[in-house]
Amino acid sequence: MRDVLSDLLAGWRSGATAGLATVVRTFHSAPRPAGAAMVVAPDGTVTGSVSGGCVEGALYDLATEVAASGVPMLQRYGVSDDDAFQVGLTCGGILDVFVEPVSQATFPELAAVAEDIAAHRPAAIATVIAHPESQWVGRRLVVRPDGVDGTLGSLRADAAVTDDARGLLAAGRSEVLTFGPDGQRRGEGMEVFVASYAPRPRMLVFGAIDFAAAVAAQGSFLGYRVTVCDARPLFATSSRFPTADEVIVDWPHRYLAAQAAGSAIDARTVICVLTHDPKFDVPLLEVALRLPSAGIDVAYVGAMGSRRTHDDRMARLREAGLTDAELARLSSPIGLDLGGRTPEETAVSIAAEIIARRWGGGGRPLAETGGRIHVEPDGRRAASSRVGSHQNR
Repeated sequence: MRDVLSDLLAGWRSGATAGLATVVRTFHSAPRPAGAAMVVAPDGTVTGSVSGGCVEGALYDLATEVAASGVPMLQRYGVSDDDAFQVGLTCGGILDVFVEPVSQATFPELAAVAEDIAAHRPAAIATVIAHPESQWVGRRLVVRPDGVDGTLGSLRADAAVTDDARGLLAAGRSEVLTFGPDGQRRGEGMEVFVASYAPRPRMLVFGAIDFAAAVAAQGSFLGYRVTVCDARPLFATSSRFPTADEVIVDWPHRYLAAQAAGSAIDARTVICVLTHDPKFDVPLLEVALRLPSAGIDVAYVGAMGSRRTHDDRMARLREAGLTDAELARLSSPIGLDLGGRTPEETAVSIAAEIIARRWGGGGRPLAETGGRIHVEPDGRRAASSRVGSHQNR
């Protein structure tokens, strides 16, 4: 819902009713993950996508019908359906999509949720998508670390769903939970989709150079909250990095240490060191690569530079006392080997390595691989098979 929130909120504020279609469950090679959403606004315009174009036509009609009737529906689309080719889902995947009417009457908490998301405050929306009693379907809780709004219909159900939703929110995961009709732990009948809106993961880009502007743009595109940091105020300006969420003038190692001490980075944070200047790189990487000893295992640390720069950097880091285990956390030279030359192409190679590291991809052409294209996360950060990066600086 995050991607369509502004349009959904506009219809909500107008007092009209929109149709919101949300992917709640996927099987096989589904093109979009759980949480992907599409909005049919009161004026008939469409925002967002649930399948990359496969079933949007059918969902448009269904969302329009639901907005008019006020009755939510859980609909499955898949290649096994008799009308699979008619609706267009020919990739072999299966989607469960929950379609609901959204208005000030049906979702009074929407504005507060939008404020939470804008302020990077964690919140989860737990919505009943299936229940033996139809009046329960569409009821929701808005779950925050320190409070709950709404009710599902009973104290028992509210307590059970709140507890599990907070666990998903802490992990930044969205999924369907199953309970008994009254929230029983060992029961079936009630299905609740929990959409977690944890704060956006952070990308810290160190070095206010031309490559940093391209990397910041890629990070923003991928959904990161991007910070560019450099000790030189002449270069670290907002006008040079318009896509960054913030531009900081500070010594990189000092800024990173302060962010770690203030619990402002976590296991989803990615760190891109682009200065390729020892006086900045070495003290910064000392802090970054030793974060696990402080209980912070960030998702990615990469450093730009030529092979010669890399060798010199590694020697300096060893002289500073870093162990082989700590140095093994560093991706250097940064990025996948795409053969790129320009800052924009280099930024794509860096983004590709970050994505591969997150999902366990190998960086090979899909035409050379077999089996499933999309791999479900298993809770561990898998290592990518990286073969280096073409960088001349």
